Amino acid sequence: MFAGQGMGKAEVWRTWEGRVVDGRFPLRRWLGGSDHSAVFVTERPDHASEKAAIKLIAADAREADRVLARWRAAAQLSHPHLIRIFDGGRGQLDDTPILYVVMELAEEDLSQILPQRALTPAEVTELLPPLLDALSYLHGKGLVHGRITPSNVLAAGDQLKLSADQIHSSSEVSLGEVSLGALSLGETTMSRRRDVFDAPETAAGIVTPAGDLWSVGVTVVAALMQKVPSAGDESQLDPGMLETIPQPFRGIVRECLHLDPKRRCSIADIRARLQPAGRSVPALEPQVSEAKPSAQHYCYGWRMLIPVAVLLVFVLGLRVFYKGAARPAANAHTTSAAPAPESLPVPFSKTKPAADSKGEVVRRVLPEVPKSALDTITGTIKIGVRVETDPSGKVTGAKLASAGPSKYFANSAVKAAERWEFSPSQVNGQPAASTWMLRFRFRRTGVEVSPERVTH
Repeated sequence: MFAGQGMGKAEVWRTWEGRVVDGRFPLRRWLGGSDHSAVFVTERPDHASEKAAIKLIAADAREADRVLARWRAAAQLSHPHLIRIFDGGRGQLDDTPILYVVMELAEEDLSQILPQRALTPAEVTELLPPLLDALSYLHGKGLVHGRITPSNVLAAGDQLKLSADQIHSSSEVSLGEVSLGALSLGETTMSRRRDVFDAPETAAGIVTPAGDLWSVGVTVVAALMQKVPSAGDESQLDPGMLETIPQPFRGIVRECLHLDPKRRCSIADIRARLQPAGRSVPALEPQVSEAKPSAQHYCYGWRMLIPVAVLLVFVLGLRVFYKGAARPAANAHTTSAAPAPESLPVPFSKTKPAADSKGEVVRRVLPEVPKSALDTITGTIKIGVRVETDPSGKVTGAKLASAGPSKYFANSAVKAAERWEFSPSQVNGQPAASTWMLRFRFRRTGVEVSPERVTH
């Protein structure tokens, strides 16, 4: 029981300033708290010159061992963007049994800033990478943070860090001598949903890496807007509010706040969106000198002569050869991971197709993907985009035929496909609409795309 009649828990916590926990940790200064916990400045016996923070929570006999085991395991983690945990244990103040955890002292947290002002887009751009780095580290160890909120995004020295005292296990994982597999997420009340920062599935005791991505999305909204969706309405953000969120954050929020955890974006997707090229900023058209064409220009020129040869073969009636051999040679195109022209103008694009022509590619546009995004790929990501054209050869629609595992790369492929151009298809000498399949292959070394005319 808490001492102090007529006083709330938070008020009782504050009266303990000046007391000593477990005979070792003095409660020097109250930093803040709630009905669930309190945080004070303290000192570590063997590091008296260094200030630390001590967090107190009421001891629940059913949860105490599990919470202490989680803190011991978190103390073994080491990452520059995670708050360090030094110690933890049981204690008692007055008649109240408590659990305590001693950790690195942070000067402030995001929840202290937001009541004063929203963050600028530039500040959010700086905030997300360290947050994502810490999450990537945790997820790689089979762990989840489980409680990303502005109050758990902290500044310690010159580093932005995530709190570490609520980290959960998402699978059977052993850290050193401490097994986290016994920390069944469905059994602990700490995994239950508290507010909109917790993913909807936590109401059923389900805590997964996808839940952390949900929390990231809500935190981005809070940082930029100083407000968040109401619990229960978060699946449909107010359109007016969403439109005021600048890109790339609007897209990040949309992809994080899917009710279905399987549809949420990945850490790699968010990182890619934060890159300049991931913000859908059109690249400049390549400048070609008229006085002296470059070697690259000649290379493209020879490559683009192939479709003309194929067209001549087709006119002569060698349809089988055209379908079986010439098409891959005519259409395959590879770009390296180094910066490449945004589109490749095809020489002879004004050549008039013969009667009953299937049309040709006039302009290829490659996905705007930064090298940092390609570096996240293992193997090959294959994406198919079906493109419809009108009788003039202009693209009227592009939609995914096969999306692949990454929404970011799939979206970049669709955006690129929408900007392709084709010479008109002709049937009986008359212009006709056509359908193309663009097959994109994303690898660490670059992007390939092979167009194929679809026969109805």
